[in-house]
Amino acid sequence: MKQISVVGYPRIGANRELKKWTEGYFLKNVSKEDLLKQSADLRKLHWLTQKDSSIDYISSNDFSYYDTFLDMAVLLNVIPQRYHGLELDGLDTYFAMAKGYQGEKGDVRALPMKKWFNTNYHYVVPEIDDTTVFKLNGTKPFDEFNEALEAGIKTKPVLIGPFTFLKLSENKCANRSVAELAKALIPAYEQILERFDTLGADLVQIDEPCLVTDLAPEEVVLFENIYKKLLQSKGKLKILLQTYFGDVRDVYKHLVALDFDAIGFDFVEGSKNLDLIGQYGFPKDKCLFAGLVNGKNIWINHYRKTLALISDLEKYTGAQIVINTSCSLLHVPYTTENETQIDSKYRVHFAFAQEKLKELKELAQLADEGNYQQNANYIKNCDILTQKADVDFEHRDIRGKVAALNENDFIRKPSFEERRKIQKAALKLPLLPTTTIGSFPQTAEVRKLRRQYKNGEIDTSTYSSAIKKKIAEIIRFQEDIGLDILVHGEFERNDMVEYFGEKLAGFIFTKNAWVQSYGTRCVKPPIIFGDVKREKAMTVDVIKYAQSLTSKPVKGMLTGPVTILNWSFPREDLPRRDIAFQIAFAIKAEVEDLEANGIKIIQIDEAALREKLPLRKSEWHGEYLNWAIPAFRLVHSGVKPETQIHTHMCYSEFGDIIRDIDDMDADVITFEAAKSDLSLIGLLNDNHFMTEVGPGVYDIHSPRVPSATEIETIIKKIMQKLDISKLWVNPDCGLKTRGMEETGQSLENMLKAARKVRNELSK
Repeated sequence: MKQISVVGYPRIGANRELKKWTEGYFLKNVSKEDLLKQSADLRKLHWLTQKDSSIDYISSNDFSYYDTFLDMAVLLNVIPQRYHGLELDGLDTYFAMAKGYQGEKGDVRALPMKKWFNTNYHYVVPEIDDTTVFKLNGTKPFDEFNEALEAGIKTKPVLIGPFTFLKLSENKCANRSVAELAKALIPAYEQILERFDTLGADLVQIDEPCLVTDLAPEEVVLFENIYKKLLQSKGKLKILLQTYFGDVRDVYKHLVALDFDAIGFDFVEGSKNLDLIGQYGFPKDKCLFAGLVNGKNIWINHYRKTLALISDLEKYTGAQIVINTSCSLLHVPYTTENETQIDSKYRVHFAFAQEKLKELKELAQLADEGNYQQNANYIKNCDILTQKADVDFEHRDIRGKVAALNENDFIRKPSFEERRKIQKAALKLPLLPTTTIGSFPQTAEVRKLRRQYKNGEIDTSTYSSAIKKKIAEIIRFQEDIGLDILVHGEFERNDMVEYFGEKLAGFIFTKNAWVQSYGTRCVKPPIIFGDVKREKAMTVDVIKYAQSLTSKPVKGMLTGPVTILNWSFPREDLPRRDIAFQIAFAIKAEVEDLEANGIKIIQIDEAALREKLPLRKSEWHGEYLNWAIPAFRLVHSGVKPETQIHTHMCYSEFGDIIRDIDDMDADVITFEAAKSDLSLIGLLNDNHFMTEVGPGVYDIHSPRVPSATEIETIIKKIMQKLDISKLWVNPDCGLKTRGMEETGQSLENMLKAARKVRNELSK
């Protein structure tokens, strides 16, 4: 039978145990000893789960307290001097890099975060400067390998590869080129391999996902030079070079020529990987780890298609084929076993992490010579399940509306500049208007209230009254500190996507299908099972109530169609374009209802717009932006000129699609900026960004409170690059995950800074 492998396994625990332990440690409710012991027990459970599923190649070092990329930075001693100055121990220095630190030992901002390729996972971006000395720092990967050995499992340790590490880190060096950094970095990786060789490891997995992106010729040369040198030191070790999220068209011939013992390709998202093997062949002396089970979506595997793909691979190469996941299972929930509330006729269509282990085993059995015909009926029964039984979810009317769309449906009139004049007169906002992104802290009290309502412990009237009380309190708070544009706080919302999905036809919801987004932040993506349709208003009553409490504008808060799509598990058998336009029609109806009820400012968040951008630039518009941008425009195309449309975008790299973002034709866009050192500001200026803009002036993902002076300095830096008449002042993102005390202090400092700058400008 063919061997089977898993690129990586979810690490948060089936019930988000790791999140709770780690946050307990931050709050000093969990000791360091307990955190370390509980985490070790969790790792062991995950290894044994995979062993019980007959996985041949089980990963270690795929566990992390916060982020594996940050783990790699610490292991390589890429720790900026400002964190050394805190004189904290290793674990607390690590968390200071992830979250920032503010206390008796100093005040230091966190490292930036960015999206991990085309996923909703965020990695922490290391900083390399001229003082960086690459060397081994710590023993984490070796300790975890030994832990697994003690449990009776010899794992394949997983490392972020040197090419991807350098490419995704921030190079702040004044005098060191990437080639020079690579030369200095290789000895540290050599030491890692030598250590694993000494410990008795058989196979080490080195992840190089950057190989699936567009590579310049000099980058291909850099990759070759790194591994020609590094592979000389592998000793008895076998090295698996693992790629995922796409194909390796720029580097395939170079890759197979290097002295790797095994290479992992993604055949789910890697559209050209099969063609590359067919055209150039695959060496018989290497093992092919074939990514055939989707690590990013939750639908069951189409066995007949997968077995046909295995058959094709066997025609092209005589190499040993290991059946693998397409990427780490980090991006899917744990198991469907906890979702008993979902009707079994729908649940049978889903495969979470544990179910994918079973799929790997069954595919290996079915792929055995002679087993295909023997198991033909079983395969047929499995394939029937890939045809969604969606009669309960089909809405022909919305499919017809999507089919009838034409160019005029995506155009808002009048032009942006004309609307801007009208809105200035109608809203009468001051220079540097201040606002927040939307959510306010979701305290234990608020979470308990929602939980009691969901469990039927309190009735609708009691729940609604309690939510209204919270809204009234937060409106009063915002008025007291002097914000110009208010929000209602979003206390009734569990999640910015799930909340809307629950009110739309076409979605299925899970109870415990959590997925890690960053650090201790987990999300529970809804499942798009059928056609999406709005059947009644979703937010109008609560926003109307909030607006009735104040004479200041209260923003209507909505999630945009592309973000709802990208932060859900979508069907694989319907075009994403069609699903996006279906959702857009639903949000469009909500926008127009809010406007009809007197809401003057409506924010339609597209936090995940950048997330699903194809990794190859040649595919950006043809496969994504040509429908993603129009989907947003469709949502607001029918509103009056005096209604101001805002949108917000989260942590990502926007520089290369700035003009496309401007083409969304929003009136105001708020971005993350402070956490990434305002790097976006120059790009906005260089591209003559038309839309009014609110670059975040402080990082909400850190508990530290920025001073008014710090924020004032940031505002003035922004003013040097951007038209002050188009500039807004706001935090980086929503305040949901913060505490109310730190939120209050941070916002008050933000407002002090804005008022001081305004006063200086008026003199």
